[in-house]
Amino acid sequence: MEGVLYELTNSLYINLIREERYLMLIRGLRVTLEVTLYSVLLGVIIGLITAVIRITEPKGLVRLATAYVEVVRGTPVVVQMVIIYYAILGGSNLPKVLIASIAFGINSGAYVSELIRAGIQAVPRGQMEAARSLGLTWTQAMRFVIVPQAIKNILPALVNEAIVLIKETAVVGYIALDDLTRAGNIIRGRTFDAYTPFLLVALVYLYTTTTLSIFAGKLERRLRESD
Repeated sequence: MEGVLYELTNSLYINLIREERYLMLIRGLRVTLEVTLYSVLLGVIIGLITAVIRITEPKGLVRLATAYVEVVRGTPVVVQMVIIYYAILGGSNLPKVLIASIAFGINSGAYVSELIRAGIQAVPRGQMEAARSLGLTWTQAMRFVIVPQAIKNILPALVNEAIVLIKETAVVGYIALDDLTRAGNIIRGRTFDAYTPFLLVALVYLYTTTTLSIFAGKLERRLRESD
């Protein structure tokens, strides 16, 4: 037992304390959270625009929006990110965090658009009729009546989308961005410890996503109580 405890303590010291390697994990977590936050914001904007286009049915734009959703949902996010980084924005001087956020925001937007579209369609049709009867234009009715109700209905799902994004951003190392996963890989390369760095990374991911899950649960209960 003492031998196992010594090995564990020594492993944690080597992978975390020596050369202040824990700072690499902290910086990696910050990058992961930055990419996630920017991606969520961009994804909501793209998703809202795409959902409204698909509901209003201007034929040309509907086909374009539908194609966007199908292509993005039908291809791996890591492939999309690599194409955007090397082929589309390869000659730009944009920060890698921004490029990764654009890639994940575009990917997330396809999924968020389906959430928002379902949320809008779940709002009773009488709400639109009532808003129009009060003199609101279609745009005003969507902005002040329909979309706020739809967002309220899908807010927990949007938090879950953020949780998914946190885990999906683990592939940003493909464009040499030092996120949490890549920090663990760098530590592994320096300590030659095959599993401890990634166990630590997994624990950080688990703590982060669990915290967001608890927040999503509380948010969902509060929204139910406010109905």
